Amino acid sequence: MRDIAKRPIGIFDSGIGGLTVVAEIIKRLPNEDIVYFGDTGRYPYGGRSPEVIKRFSRQNVRFLLMKKVKYIIVACNTASSLALNSIKRNFDIPMIGVIKPGAYGAVSNTKNKKIGVIGTVGTVSSSSYTKAIAELDKNVEVTAIATPLLVALAEEGYVDKPASMLIIKDYLSPLRKRGIDTLVLGCTHFPLLRKAIGSIMGKDVMLIDSAEWTVKMLKEDLLKRNLLKNSSSPGKYRYFVSDTPDKFAKVGSRFLGATVSPVKKVNIEKY
Repeated sequence: MRDIAKRPIGIFDSGIGGLTVVAEIIKRLPNEDIVYFGDTGRYPYGGRSPEVIKRFSRQNVRFLLMKKVKYIIVACNTASSLALNSIKRNFDIPMIGVIKPGAYGAVSNTKNKKIGVIGTVGTVSSSSYTKAIAELDKNVEVTAIATPLLVALAEEGYVDKPASMLIIKDYLSPLRKRGIDTLVLGCTHFPLLRKAIGSIMGKDVMLIDSAEWTVKMLKEDLLKRNLLKNSSSPGKYRYFVSDTPDKFAKVGSRFLGATVSPVKKVNIEKY
């Protein structure tokens, strides 16, 4: 078990958004090594069928297993919604998605039991957050809205432009009318827009970053499984993508707040 604890944590996402999870691990578990795979060649997952997302997810897991990871985080909300249960049955390695941690964070913080969720079309149409929240507290009222344009705004760095604020305000208007006091940022891209979203929702609405809560639960699970790396040296990070490594490195630096390198392209279809 001690040797296994020295292995890296594996993370996969449909693209670049999962780097917000990497950032949380660096902050909370700075000694852990990370292997990240971003499926940039097949991005986005949001509009694809459950069968395709499950196939992609199986391939992503096989690739990470080749890198001898000890634990896998499904950082993609869409894959967490539609594929996590399936791949958990298919692979003998501990895994965590981002849906249940985000739901737990929301239920833990709401006072008036009115929670909003924003995410991709795939995540919202799956009702995954609504179901996860209901499992924790059936008396909570959930309003989920698909906000696909926010993904592009985050990736292009349009986080505080006047046009961005208009789009975000238009998307969030129904949630403000419902009187929610807690809002789940149900896509790993959305923390980059946290300031803008917060300014529109107001200081009385708690924003729940699913990446933050996922890493909180990850730390607890690693501790319980005796898989925390016992080292004082800083973690090492490796990044892999299925296409456009240069673009990933450039845009990724905005997500991580640091240089993202080296980035290596792999043929994910062979896994």
